[in-house]
Amino acid sequence: MAVLKTLVAVTAALIFGGSSAGSVAAEDGAPQGQDWQTLTQGAQCVAKDQLTAVDGERSVRKGIHTFDRPAPARDLEAFQPVPAGLRGSIRRVTLPAGRKLIALTFDLCEQPGEIAGYDGDIVDYLRAQGVKATFFAGGKWMRSHAERALQLMADPMFEIGNHSEAHRNLRLLSGPALTDEILGPQRAFETLRADVASRQCRVNDKPVAETIAPRIGLFRFPYGACNDAAMETVNDNGLLAIQWDLSVGDPSPQQSAKAIASAMMQAKPGSILIAHANGRGYNTREALPIAIPALRAKGFEFVTVSELLAAGTPQITTECYDNRPGDTNRYDHLLAHHKAAPQK
Repeated sequence: MAVLKTLVAVTAALIFGGSSAGSVAAEDGAPQGQDWQTLTQGAQCVAKDQLTAVDGERSVRKGIHTFDRPAPARDLEAFQPVPAGLRGSIRRVTLPAGRKLIALTFDLCEQPGEIAGYDGDIVDYLRAQGVKATFFAGGKWMRSHAERALQLMADPMFEIGNHSEAHRNLRLLSGPALTDEILGPQRAFETLRADVASRQCRVNDKPVAETIAPRIGLFRFPYGACNDAAMETVNDNGLLAIQWDLSVGDPSPQQSAKAIASAMMQAKPGSILIAHANGRGYNTREALPIAIPALRAKGFEFVTVSELLAAGTPQITTECYDNRPGDTNRYDHLLAHHKAAPQK
């Protein structure tokens, strides 16, 4: 276990490009508590009252193609391919005895021809309660929600993962189309980081851009679906593939807040939970105030995915799946026939 933990730490330094928000943090995973009042130097910096949820922002707007065109190519931060011991689909983490860490993750995906939502009530609750989380954002979502993406990037409570450019099924892509779908969020993230650097915002006398990881180092497959070629391309681009071992089921409007909270209560030490904050996490915002206090009462601590990886031994499979091997392969058929598929 010690050897693999060292491998995780070394890999994080290579993949994320150094110690910063979004890279492996202190072992205790304690919230760092950014003072958002200090981010108000000039009109272009983040004011505290700009962080809160806005009415209507959660709604998904269909028939809008403004951001369908991919972002321009740009030189990206240097990285190293993922080493052999960490290649594959990371579903959860085995922790030392007595440690009760779990990672909440929220997908922020957006498909062509739409503007997905931003569930500010979820983010507001996490901030108010000091709950760390990882947001897997699509490149298109980051471009259509640039200010919200910057706020999440700059908040030390959160880290950003890559959720592909426009939520296409990577099992159906190859060649440049596959690579561009993977690199789209990298381009969006690094463009936004450069933007916040140009604003000269500071926190605790340190440039905000210096608190943001130079690049994204985590990846989540759309629909939780992959094949060997897609996995190899993701890992070759220096991205750890993060799956989950517990889905709350929130893409279904029929999944009640009580049912989502009940699913969250099934978490075990080292679990990675998947939910949504893009307007398609039905009833999740109502479920969090039920589940979060109850999980804390059971002794659980919420950490980012990177912190979870640093605390134990990642459990890795060669296949991507939701609950059982093969269950995400159905999206090949659904998407090939242009049928609606719930986002994962």
